[in-house]
Amino acid sequence: MVTNIEKKYFELHPGSAERHDKARNIFPDGVTHDGRRQNPFQIYATRGSGAYKWDVDGNKLIDYWTGHGSMILGHSHPQIVDAIQKQITLGTHLSANSDLEIEWGSLVKKLIPSAEKVRFHSSGTESTMMAIRMARAYTRKTKIIKFNGHFHGWSDYLTAGATDGMGGIPEETLQTMIVIEPGDINLVTEVLERDKDIAGIIIEPTGAHMGLEPIPSSFLEKLRDVATRFETVLIFDEVVTGFRVSRGGAQSRFGITPDLTTLAKILGGGLPGGAVAGKADIINMIESNSDPDFNRNNRIGHNGTFNANPLSASAGVTALNLIDSTDINAVAEERAIRLTEGLNNVLKKMEIPGCATNLSSLAFLRIGIDESSADPDINPNAAQQNRSLGTDDLSKQLSLALINNGIHATSTRFILSAAHSQDDIKTTLQAVEQSLIDVRNQGLV
Repeated sequence: MVTNIEKKYFELHPGSAERHDKARNIFPDGVTHDGRRQNPFQIYATRGSGAYKWDVDGNKLIDYWTGHGSMILGHSHPQIVDAIQKQITLGTHLSANSDLEIEWGSLVKKLIPSAEKVRFHSSGTESTMMAIRMARAYTRKTKIIKFNGHFHGWSDYLTAGATDGMGGIPEETLQTMIVIEPGDINLVTEVLERDKDIAGIIIEPTGAHMGLEPIPSSFLEKLRDVATRFETVLIFDEVVTGFRVSRGGAQSRFGITPDLTTLAKILGGGLPGGAVAGKADIINMIESNSDPDFNRNNRIGHNGTFNANPLSASAGVTALNLIDSTDINAVAEERAIRLTEGLNNVLKKMEIPGCATNLSSLAFLRIGIDESSADPDINPNAAQQNRSLGTDDLSKQLSLALINNGIHATSTRFILSAAHSQDDIKTTLQAVEQSLIDVRNQGLV
């Protein structure tokens, strides 16, 4: 049965519906990213500017996907556009090193506390793949601890523990991954005491799904101590949080330095780019030396046609310079705080159980979960209790209703940029209230 929200969605987005029908014959599910799957169909966008984007049917949307978190400057920032335009006339790939890559890497070293050395990649998935390989090569151990629900890309190893999409991964590969619940340092210690073959521990430092499944504030500090004690490489996956939750990422905000850090998204200024940064002696596992046996059996070989390519480097250098020299992070965080306060007021006004929370410029809407249940420092099971958010009929209908009312966000997450204005926040809150009325009219809240 088609709901009233879906009827309106079809009426407002006929061009997207038409394109989806064509795309289904070209791409699996008609999309090019699992996260963009949406029933009955996803929207097709044509352009973006600042905090907004427009779809093929001419609908203007306030954007809270912001390039899957990569656009903290907003769409088509003038300085990013200018840098890319200048570089594209000079060449997009010169098969050589460049001054841009030195400047880009130097900015990473300046901003990220753990970054003694840097290696560039083309995506976050490549960066996490390299980080765990570095941990294994450096320690000459085999296994990696990861935490349930934490996302580190789609590689064979780091897909371990996923509830979907496990096809084609050999069991032998999965046996090298140990997946445990986050937040319990005693459990981590037990694993390390029992198994002496643990090369590294990888974690999203704000909790799974950009912080939707939060972890206790003290857990990272305890994890740092335990990793040091057992001589295990601690990896912070800051693909999302790097340059977002502070200039220096989560490690700078929380004052805890990992051994390795993975970066992407904001790193590339809106273009493809990834990196592993960290202790020099670990990153240097890529370096060759005069020992042929080491070079063959211990050194990490690493190519990559588009590593530190000039176009991405030009955008990345511009973005990181802006983050370093302006109040972009503070502005984006202030907007998220305002949005969070407003969302809580809407829930209270409409007498809908739930709460909104934020971590820096990431805001989360938690329908059905109160503030104490969402706080991992109060509720040890906060991560597990937040895990099902965004998977039910209410969430799916609310996501569509938000689009109908001019907001592109998930039902649970708003990723803000410095381009969002106070008026955008006001408009968003009005749209959220109307969207909640729409789902209430369907008997879902």
